[in-house]
Amino acid sequence: MSKVRRTLSDIAREIYGEDSEYIVKSFDVIGDIAIIKIPEKILDDRRFKFGEEILRNFSYIKVVLRQKTPVEGVYRIRGLEHLAGDRRTETIYKEHGARFYVDVSKVYFTPRLSYERERVASMTRDGEKVLNMFAGAGPFTIHIAKRGGYVYSIDINPHAIEYHYINNILNKVEDRVILYRDDASRVVEGKLSECVDRVVMPLPELAIDYLKYAVKALKDRGVIHVYLHIPYQDNESEALERAEDLVEKRLSDYKVEVEDIDSRVVREVARRTAQVCVDVVLHKSINYI
Repeated sequence: MSKVRRTLSDIAREIYGEDSEYIVKSFDVIGDIAIIKIPEKILDDRRFKFGEEILRNFSYIKVVLRQKTPVEGVYRIRGLEHLAGDRRTETIYKEHGARFYVDVSKVYFTPRLSYERERVASMTRDGEKVLNMFAGAGPFTIHIAKRGGYVYSIDINPHAIEYHYINNILNKVEDRVILYRDDASRVVEGKLSECVDRVVMPLPELAIDYLKYAVKALKDRGVIHVYLHIPYQDNESEALERAEDLVEKRLSDYKVEVEDIDSRVVREVARRTAQVCVDVVLHKSINYI
């Protein structure tokens, strides 16, 4: 008789009983590492048994970590606690034919943007010059480069740049990517003014404040993909409208003409808070900033 596979909810109910209602019933799987969340109100030694049961029921998982802190700090990393399995934080994650070597304790990486990375890459024309202002270990950049784009890829986290360099080689795109370990504003001001066709801004916390540098990096006409976290009251359409209004209002300060603007909800990041991507096509006037 075949074994019935248990879900994370099944395991949580077995270990935590009534307290299982507080457990987040999904987890991020990056390569063979699972990252789970357990709220402080039920944080006790049961978490180690929980980790062991996850290992026992999901054969593709070799490490279980608990997220201790939110993503925070200038390097955007999260505190992690080992619960079960191998004692390591490095893994190889595969996505749409690409491979990414990452250390989840040193570099922020999420599998939840898989579709979004492929979507943006599919919009990129062969030979297009692209700026990725917040590159991390390179997932957006490498998908774009594999599609024929040439990418200026920036991140302030030195560990991110180290893994990005390795991932360029793993995916054979090192001849299409130029890496900068610095703040994106300084790189644009010093080296990348008016030289790219497209800008990717996958850091919601900084995207609006750095929008002027994205505009500065574009040639006379170009595309910007702006990622934002937008709260809403009743439905996600509110988040889309608010995101577009926010981007258009900020762009109005820079004397550019918006040719086209569209938006989509990428995912829910908290209760009544959506991650939204605003895709905007614009033309620049002579004195845009």
